[in-house]
Amino acid sequence: MAKIPAEILDNLELADASWRPILRAGLEAVAAADPDYLPALAADTYLPTGGRMFAAFRQPLDKVRYVLVGEGPYPRPESATGVCFMDGAVDSLWSEKGLSKQVNRATSLRNFMKMLLVTEGELSLGETSGEALTAVAVKVRAAGSSFIQTRSELQDSLTQRGFLLLNATLVYRAHVPPLKEARAWLPFLQTVLTALASHADRKKRPPPTLVLWGKIAEVLSALPANALFPKAISEHPYNLSFIANQTMHNLFGPMRLLHRQA
Repeated sequence: MAKIPAEILDNLELADASWRPILRAGLEAVAAADPDYLPALAADTYLPTGGRMFAAFRQPLDKVRYVLVGEGPYPRPESATGVCFMDGAVDSLWSEKGLSKQVNRATSLRNFMKMLLVTEGELSLGETSGEALTAVAVKVRAAGSSFIQTRSELQDSLTQRGFLLLNATLVYRAHVPPLKEARAWLPFLQTVLTALASHADRKKRPPPTLVLWGKIAEVLSALPANALFPKAISEHPYNLSFIANQTMHNLFGPMRLLHRQA
């Protein structure tokens, strides 16, 4: 059995204890498929920093009801947090005129926010910018508002509703082709998905729903465990059409993600 570098294993500290044996097994699967990959990674510079490679797994195994699968970490140190889709460079969600400048620069997050506002009746399709958003901003920023205000609160909102925010590729290196990096992590992803399906079976409940955006659905289709899960599939949120996607409306609308839970 190929040895897993201690530098990689140290990242398991941020994962919930319920996940650590599974994640180690996933790393062993990566090492078995390519014994040179993890030692080379441990000796290299990669994102996310700060031991956050497995930060998504702070969500305990038993609380997972949905798995939102992203492609990989953001290619910027301030943005790569170890969880998918949550850009660490974004703080406030709102401004006086609507969404904050940080959110508007993050195209996928901007469209995700607009989709949520449409599902809650705060925006109507065809009127998701300009004066319509300004009116929303007045409401959500008012004293006593139930609306969340920051990106970290949005992440908490997803986590509280059972989301595992998982990247298919757990690291980013500027000099490694993304497809090569992604292939190396497929055995890990297969191990994680198999564990989720097995846990649900033991608990006699349905397996979590995989939420797949864009090309990530094609990546997962290569894994045997993919067939074990219900799925909610759409185009990637960087497409404007995502705002009107009915599958996403049906999934996220009842959750009211933009509101603090009582």
